[in-house]
Amino acid sequence: MNFWRRLSGHFMTITKHRHQVIRHCAKAGILWQGLTHDLSKYSPAEFIPGVRYYTGKRSPNEGERETEGYSKAWMHHKGRNKHHFEYWSDYNLETKRNEPVEMPYNYVVEMFCDRVAAGKIYNGKNYKQTDPLAYFEKRKPHRSIHKNTRDQIEFLLRMLAEKGEEETFRYIRHSFHQSKDVI
Repeated sequence: MNFWRRLSGHFMTITKHRHQVIRHCAKAGILWQGLTHDLSKYSPAEFIPGVRYYTGKRSPNEGERETEGYSKAWMHHKGRNKHHFEYWSDYNLETKRNEPVEMPYNYVVEMFCDRVAAGKIYNGKNYKQTDPLAYFEKRKPHRSIHKNTRDQIEFLLRMLAEKGEEETFRYIRHSFHQSKDVI
């Protein structure tokens, strides 16, 4: 694939995804988080590798990992975007290890919006409301995520799969009125 097709393909993919996340965040009642979602993907540290490894069939981060042994773009991304559970780890003074930290609820909701948007963008017309849960469950055994965060995102993804978007977003908006865990 030539440079211009990779450039336009990558730009269009991340922009369509971001716009879908904005729509979902608006439905969830966290519009500002939607408007600021994934802006780091347009930074040189993430955008250049994104173009270099873009195929249109999978995440460019996978190609970078195969070539370099790790994805510098992903490391940059997860360190700047609080809707990724990987951002939420810290050194535990008791265990003397890096361990997952519970995510504030507003970032769990943004993570939910991100997962649903990714399913829609990457699966296109074949998207089903069960796809985000299936993606989560497939990767669940390999994740280091705080138990409460895992339970919250899984609850929302399961609700989406079983009851649909409208009811899930209604639940999310209602749950914000009761949550004090928002930063």
